Amino acid sequence: MFGIHNYTSFVAAIVAFQIIPGPGTLAILSATARHGIRSGMGAVFGTLAGDLLFMLGAVLGLAAVLAARPVILLSLQWVGIIYLCWLGLNLLLAPVADDRADTARVQNHWSCFRQAFAVCLTNPKAIMFFMAFFPLFLTTDSRPHTLCAMMAHVSLISLVYQTGLVLVGNTVAVRLSRFQHARVLAKRLVGLGLIGFGIKLAVKRQ
Repeated sequence: MFGIHNYTSFVAAIVAFQIIPGPGTLAILSATARHGIRSGMGAVFGTLAGDLLFMLGAVLGLAAVLAARPVILLSLQWVGIIYLCWLGLNLLLAPVADDRADTARVQNHWSCFRQAFAVCLTNPKAIMFFMAFFPLFLTTDSRPHTLCAMMAHVSLISLVYQTGLVLVGNTVAVRLSRFQHARVLAKRLVGLGLIGFGIKLAVKRQ
C-alpha cells in the first residue's frame, strides 16, 4: 500500500516506537500538566516538527554528512544532553510558590512548541534512525512519493498517539490539581525523568 513494502509491519513499528517513552513524551506531558490542553498540543507540534526535520534530513542524505563529520554529531549530542539536564533541574528546583503562580499564569503556547522542538533535537541520531528505518520498507523500484507517504504516516500516527497523551494527561492533571503535593511530586518526577534521559545519553557517549 502506498508503495510501502510490508505495510502492516511498517505501521506496527511506528506504533511501537511511539509507545516507548522518551524526552519528547515527558515534554508533552509536562506542558499539558502545567498549562492545559492547548499548551500540550503546542508541545505535540513541536515534537512533530523535530521528527519531520529529522526525516527530511535522512531523506536528503544529511545522515551521510554527519557520519563523515562525527565531531558535528558529538557536539550536537552534548548540547542536547546539557539542555535536557537544565530543563530537569529547573523543574526539580522550582519553589512550590512558583509552581502555584505558574499554574495561574497564561502560558504562551509557542514557548511550549519551542521547548518540545528543542527537546526533540537533543537526539541527532534520530536522523540515523530514520536513515536505517525507511529502507527496511522500500524496494528497488520504490518511487520518491513512497518516502513522502512514509513520512506522512509517521507524522499522522505520532499526532494521533500524542494527542491521546495530551487528553489523558490533562484528565489526570485536572484530578491531581486538587492535591498540591501530588502536582509538585509529578513535576519533580518529570524533572528527574529529563535528567535521567540526559545522563543515559551521556553514558552512551563514553
